[in-house]
Amino acid sequence: MAVSLPRIGTEAIRGGEQDEPVPLVLGVDSSAQSTKVELRDADDGRLFGSGRAWHPRVVGPRAEQDPNVWWQALVEARHDAGGALGVGAVSVAGQRGLVVLDDAGKVLRPAKCWNDTEAAPDAAALIEMLGGPDEWVHECGASPTAASSMAQLARLRRVEPEIFARIARLLQPQDWLTLRLSRHTVTDRGGASLTGYWSPREERWRADLLALFDETRDWAGCLPTVLGPADAAGDREGVLIASGTGAVMATALGLSIRPRDVVLSVDGPSHVFTLRERPTEDHTAVVASCADATGRYLPVVDPGPLGDALGAVTKILGVDAGGFDQLAQSAPPGADGMVFVPDGDGRGALVGISPDATPALVARAAVEGVACRLLDALDGLRLADVPTGGRVLLVGGGARGPVFQQTLANLFERPVTVPKGDRTATGACVRAASVLHGVAPERIAEAWKLDSGRDVEPDPRVDAQEIRSRYREATRGRGATDR
Repeated sequence: MAVSLPRIGTEAIRGGEQDEPVPLVLGVDSSAQSTKVELRDADDGRLFGSGRAWHPRVVGPRAEQDPNVWWQALVEARHDAGGALGVGAVSVAGQRGLVVLDDAGKVLRPAKCWNDTEAAPDAAALIEMLGGPDEWVHECGASPTAASSMAQLARLRRVEPEIFARIARLLQPQDWLTLRLSRHTVTDRGGASLTGYWSPREERWRADLLALFDETRDWAGCLPTVLGPADAAGDREGVLIASGTGAVMATALGLSIRPRDVVLSVDGPSHVFTLRERPTEDHTAVVASCADATGRYLPVVDPGPLGDALGAVTKILGVDAGGFDQLAQSAPPGADGMVFVPDGDGRGALVGISPDATPALVARAAVEGVACRLLDALDGLRLADVPTGGRVLLVGGGARGPVFQQTLANLFERPVTVPKGDRTATGACVRAASVLHGVAPERIAEAWKLDSGRDVEPDPRVDAQEIRSRYREATRGRGATDR
């Protein structure tokens, strides 16, 4: 059934001429690489403008940024999109990371980004401290990784105890930007579920897990308030500010996915996820059970930064993205037996190189290897009994090439839908419109008709099973698991 939304009277200008009032919303996508913004009509989702500002490049193991860089980039990207005239609401989607503040609200140190790996040993120690990954899955939906705020906080206590002692607030990047906009320390359930100290099953902060570090501190007082999907954090000069959410949660909104739909995101932080009405407990800890931005749940598998792996091969071949696509297109499916195996850190290995290897075969092998790793992640959802029989949507910077899109459809042996754009900033716009209208965000996404895309049909002439079988053999040879 079609969803209709009431029009609301926010001042705006269309096409440079005064016209009927148009309510606008601003959606912000703050990643480690850049800040992207979109200006959209809050009633029908039409795009009025977009902008982007780059951040200084950060690479692991130490990947840190001054949060003020994000704020300045937001200002620049908003200006690039045409300013803020007529904006009635704003929402921010952000990368995983940790921002720590003192009791005066001052940032204590540069923030850890999603690709910082210095906390890997601390994540391993935390897993052992609680009795194994299964215990963490039961308590908060996922086992700690180097990217989780829990592990980054543990490292801070170990390496920088003087900073740790001064912590008064624990925030994620989108929460800090929301604080700058609204003057309130808030988050949403989706962002909270990425920290490692919030329980999707119980819908509450787990201050008792933070007490593993320090039993004397009032950890509950350090945590932001978790707002509902359509709740406003506050306002800035009459503009409503929604609570921030995680990039994965915003992407799900921006795609208007339904239960059983699967999203394959190929970017720096790549993800494979779907939507579900209840939490998932995967006792192998492959699938993280996250909350979404609507009141439901997102089972998520992290196959590693696959966009970085494709970018590394592109750089080695000395071509741009278009040249890489042309090379891969010119080589036959199967890459004459050569296999590219992406690692979980943005790197990879070529297996089966012959004297007849060419740049085209390397490019084709890289495309097929990344596609196979994505499909293995999808298999991880299935093995955790997560329903995945709906549409398969392919998004992200690494998924823009036609060869990659066709290869994924070929190897999956099912049609793959490719939506236009990345959809994270779009999902942030949906959240902003939800606050402006006082309507559930999923209703906004439905009204905006965000579930469209171009379908890519598989080529039945490609022997998908043979290519995936060679990939699995190559991963076993490198000591990797099929999942």
